[in-house]
Amino acid sequence: MATYEDIYGKRVKEFDSDPTLTSSYEGQVWYDKSTGVLKSVVALEAWTSSALLNSARYDMGSAGTQTSTFGAGGYSPISNKTEEYNGSGWSNGGNLGTARYRLGAAGNAAAGLAFGGGPTGASDTTTANSEEYDGSSWTEGNNLNTSRKLIAGFGTQTAAIAAGGYTGPPGIVRDLAEAYNGTSWTAVNTLNTARGWFAGFGTQTSGIVAAGYITPPATPTGTTHSESWDGTSWTTTTPINTTRYHIGAAGTDNTAGLIFGGTVSPGTITTATETWDGSSWATSPATLATASSAAAYGGNATAAIYAGNPSSSSQEYNSSINSFTAAAWSSGGAYPTATEDMGSAGTRTAGLIFAGQTPAPGVTAATNEYDGSTFSGGGNVVDGRGFMTGFGIQTAAVGVGGAPSFVNSSESYNGSSWSEGPNMNNTRGNAMAGGSQTAGLVFGGYDGSSMDNTETYNGSSYSNVNYMNTARRGSGGCGTQTAALCAGGYATNFTAVVEEYNGSTWSEVTNIPLARNTFRCVGTQTAALGSSGYLPGPQGGPGNLPTNSITYDGTTWSTNPSLATGNNRGGQAGTTTASFVTGGSLGSGTTTENFDVGTETITASTLTTS
Repeated sequence: MATYEDIYGKRVKEFDSDPTLTSSYEGQVWYDKSTGVLKSVVALEAWTSSALLNSARYDMGSAGTQTSTFGAGGYSPISNKTEEYNGSGWSNGGNLGTARYRLGAAGNAAAGLAFGGGPTGASDTTTANSEEYDGSSWTEGNNLNTSRKLIAGFGTQTAAIAAGGYTGPPGIVRDLAEAYNGTSWTAVNTLNTARGWFAGFGTQTSGIVAAGYITPPATPTGTTHSESWDGTSWTTTTPINTTRYHIGAAGTDNTAGLIFGGTVSPGTITTATETWDGSSWATSPATLATASSAAAYGGNATAAIYAGNPSSSSQEYNSSINSFTAAAWSSGGAYPTATEDMGSAGTRTAGLIFAGQTPAPGVTAATNEYDGSTFSGGGNVVDGRGFMTGFGIQTAAVGVGGAPSFVNSSESYNGSSWSEGPNMNNTRGNAMAGGSQTAGLVFGGYDGSSMDNTETYNGSSYSNVNYMNTARRGSGGCGTQTAALCAGGYATNFTAVVEEYNGSTWSEVTNIPLARNTFRCVGTQTAALGSSGYLPGPQGGPGNLPTNSITYDGTTWSTNPSLATGNNRGGQAGTTTASFVTGGSLGSGTTTENFDVGTETITASTLTTS
């Protein structure tokens, strides 16, 4: 009888624990000495929830990879917006020149192509407009030869295919196909089955299109038709297993890909995923986390993204020997007393929350230390008050300013007790800060009006330095004394303005996606996590507490997983990979939520004899 070594040319190794990600491969077999069992690495397929779109909409034109996808246009109402996905969250990109929905697309977030679509809500209205994207803005290109919408597109910005679609009036589905060479569109051989509202993947010389409807939109009839493209002609392949239209698709060529979601019949949306191996379609055990249709999509046969409809939801597909745990917020230990407008410092597992406002008697001097799961009491601040600002670590922190009577006082914490420190040059409350106990920065705030003053702290005294460009309070502030970030807040109104400090001057950079007050921010100037706050009037008013969190990479703000509960005027500490938010919402502010970045581990399966 052949042994494992005879078959694979490798011996079964012994390990004290599972091998690492870098040393494992599918089919690897080893003996786990700690448990006394034989194990193997297996591949798993799964969909997991991801960060939300900034703007909820559907029927976008989309293309790309799981780490570089764009979704352009869409409906809710008809939009010219573009969003880009970087593998963890969505960020706002440049607007299309022509607002539209149900358009085709190709390429990726750095070099995209959008074509066709419906510029109005009228069912028979279509456009031939074609635009190219460079990662920041769209430029008009030569139009399609035939105006239409509900097109399947695939390929690159300079070598794309636009297949099928719908034209009107009169409203009919089409078998047309066109190829783009980076300059102009040329008619190529037609599809075997005319259809619209379908999807494709691949290259200009090797692609697949599948599903769709074969009747006008007023009476949609789905199909299981699938066709392969070889650069010259279309060949009917084995059909997909579930009749549907409005699907998502991902793949690199006509040998490997997948389709997912879509509408089975009016009012019925599916979670089904199917994989393509070059000859047939197979139903995957992985189903969408949330049934979805008419959403933005991109990716390949092992890593895909699907976003929008319902709402602004987003989900990722992975087929890998690694199991993925998505980044997420989860319940943490409750704060001892309902408190808001507190100071904060430290990390997720060594956090510090102090002072603040309470329902009665109105302010508190309490300090509480957080270990990642439980709060425990520390020494009280010298003067109980709200709107203090903190910076530093749990055992070496600084708390400054405060209200309701604005002060310029400063206190230091040594891990057990607070002591009076030197005064700031300016009285203020609701300010922002960053840095350490011996190299701190305090900026903005409120003393009856929004402030732009900035001060540095060297451990013994405060010095005035250059002002911010926008006076404000209630912003998200983080970073160090020489590399700080100030985002959002309230100036003369709610603001989305973001500024960076380089140790001498402030400069404006990319705005946060939505203006909000009492915003919170942790991390560094090039890796920040923001959450909480409340939105201005048209977006909901003071009672509307957003649950979404966002991250900053030094250039772009992207969406991040959402909190379970909207938080306003609470405390936050930590980093972009491990943070917590607690308190806020006076009268009920004891809720704590912990944030953990996504992880991946190998999928070790125990081998048994049977």
